[in-house]
Amino acid sequence: MSLDLAPDTPAATTNSTATATATAAPSPAGDTRGPLTPNALRKVVRELAERPEQWIHHVRLSTEERWYRRLAADDDHEVWLISWLPGQSTGFHDHGGSRGAFTVALGELEELSLGGPEQGLLIRRIPSGTARAFGPEYVHDVRNTASGPAVTLHAYSPPLSSMAHYELRAGGLVRTSEEGPDQW
Repeated sequence: MSLDLAPDTPAATTNSTATATATAAPSPAGDTRGPLTPNALRKVVRELAERPEQWIHHVRLSTEERWYRRLAADDDHEVWLISWLPGQSTGFHDHGGSRGAFTVALGELEELSLGGPEQGLLIRRIPSGTARAFGPEYVHDVRNTASGPAVTLHAYSPPLSSMAHYELRAGGLVRTSEEGPDQW
């Protein structure tokens, strides 16, 4: 079941990958820019979070799974909007070699990652207004353990080409599957 938070706007389908607002301008032809840095991506999501009029009308809630929509895409990065109901999570995953950043625009989430042999499993509470940025090898699990919905904005550079999923076992993370853009 999906809940439309903006019933007077055209309905978006769950897991839509439609491109929407011009959050990022297309790169000029022949532009050979490399991927954006994690800090540049953090700036992208923070600035967009401060302009809810550009994304709030797209938000949907789905009881089946996290709902997501690509808001912008160009040659060097893309931006996604994701909504989370209590109990929804990504499971451990990577970003296919892309750098990334996300911010919690509404609500609160929890992030799990491995901190290495000295630190073990790290659990971070991520309240509204907090942004996280990461490099191309980062693996994490993001989940809504709060009692209400959450909304996040994500940016990736280069745009996502794949995502691998992992299971946390006694010996560490074990890769279990991979998905590509045709599954988003």
